[in-house]
Amino acid sequence: MEDIANIRVYYNGEIIPNTHEGVSFVCECPFSFAIPYSTSFIELQNGLCVNIQSHISKRVSNILYRNPMQVFGGLIQFQIMSITDDASMQQMFYIYRQIRFHVPVIELYVEFEQQSGMGTVGDEVNVDELGDIDWEEENNDSEEEFEANYEVDDENDDGDLAGNPAVQNEADAIVSQHPFGVPSFMRTLDLEAMHAPEFPEYANTGEGNVAAENGEFSVGMEFGSRESVISAIKSYTISREVDYTMYESEPQTFYAKCKGYGAGCDCLIRASLIRKKACWEIRRYNGKHTCTMGTISQDHAKLDSDTIADAIRPLVEADPSIKVKSVIAEVQGRFNYIVTYRKAWLAKQKAVAKVFGDWEVSYQTLPVWLKAMTVKMPRSHVQIKTLPVYRESEEVQGVRVLHRVFWSFYPCIVAFRHCKPLVQVDGTHLYGKYKGALLVAVAQDGNQNIVPIAFAIVEGETADAWEFFLTNLWRYVVTIDGVGIISDRHTSIDAAIARSNGAWSPPRA
Repeated sequence: MEDIANIRVYYNGEIIPNTHEGVSFVCECPFSFAIPYSTSFIELQNGLCVNIQSHISKRVSNILYRNPMQVFGGLIQFQIMSITDDASMQQMFYIYRQIRFHVPVIELYVEFEQQSGMGTVGDEVNVDELGDIDWEEENNDSEEEFEANYEVDDENDDGDLAGNPAVQNEADAIVSQHPFGVPSFMRTLDLEAMHAPEFPEYANTGEGNVAAENGEFSVGMEFGSRESVISAIKSYTISREVDYTMYESEPQTFYAKCKGYGAGCDCLIRASLIRKKACWEIRRYNGKHTCTMGTISQDHAKLDSDTIADAIRPLVEADPSIKVKSVIAEVQGRFNYIVTYRKAWLAKQKAVAKVFGDWEVSYQTLPVWLKAMTVKMPRSHVQIKTLPVYRESEEVQGVRVLHRVFWSFYPCIVAFRHCKPLVQVDGTHLYGKYKGALLVAVAQDGNQNIVPIAFAIVEGETADAWEFFLTNLWRYVVTIDGVGIISDRHTSIDAAIARSNGAWSPPRA
């Protein structure tokens, strides 16, 4: 672990220029991770984007390093140093190695800018030029080279494999801003490091856990972030059936008193950010509550949808379709409160977004991921169809919305050549925020295994949508005559086949 640097990142916060230590960074939700000294500037940018949980697609626009400098008497003052390239990265690591005994964490302040992308139908996204996209990354690799690269092995079928919306230039611009090269340190696993604390010197720092024998807070307790402090205080008040009033909530301080303070209860708590320890610490605590809530209630003011979302996250991970009434029952069993249907519903939506991402960002990043697929997996095929946006019968310039998307992975295209000359197509409805249908084509190999070969997200099982799917399936995947097609004979499929100019009719199919 000697070649690893501990990084703490601040964003959407504030740079305080004149403190007793020099410049300081503060924000509500700083996060930490570790990187090797060999990390490049581009790899750092990619890592920062991956770690940011955001509803919009972002790119790094500025990285500032809180540079420690020893001054008179051995004191340390911090100044700002811009990180702009590999050279400044190595300079930062050099400074860190020299002074890590006194300053064990590299502190960065990162500024982001919104990156234009593509939305779904009804969700507008601003870009300069948008149109239909047809992506196919070509190279000169032969099929033999492809199979060699992917270690195709036919000798032992039962054994384990060892070592397991823009126009074209707009899409290329997006990809060039976020190169898809995988950093070297992401190709290997250090199993011991995976379970070790990121900052050993703060191994006892809690993440929202009131780690006292009697369940009470105590002066000196440490927390990893401001959010974990607030979460712990909320959990405490809910479990004790008491409540508090927030008196001060600043980026560096959280101060709360019991609602009955001065009327029989003297409970108050104050937590502050300790920069030298890179953690939050309880600085003042008057002891436990000596009061109870004045009225009996089935709900609690601090039991909000965010708190419930954190509590039910494991349930949502196991079953994203969990019923709202099950959420209500879980909250009642855990907190002994009966929350409203609306609060439980909101909590479930937030938990789903935290676990799987929200709908908007998922659709917005779809073109980037598909472009990445064609870059990393050449000869894969993607086609995106978009629609214009109209306001009062006038087309809005620079705005398009997603209409249909077809894709097929090159390994699937190659695999189909070794499958039975038979294709089965079907569709299923999408029941998320944005309705539509997922169309899928599968084949079967000689061992009766199902091989998926093509996919599409469309507006529904319409004749136009099926024609879009079957046309691309024939053009990019099937490509030969004599292939049969199996379907449920949906009227839209029959209509699409009738429009195919004989591509899916005898004698060609």
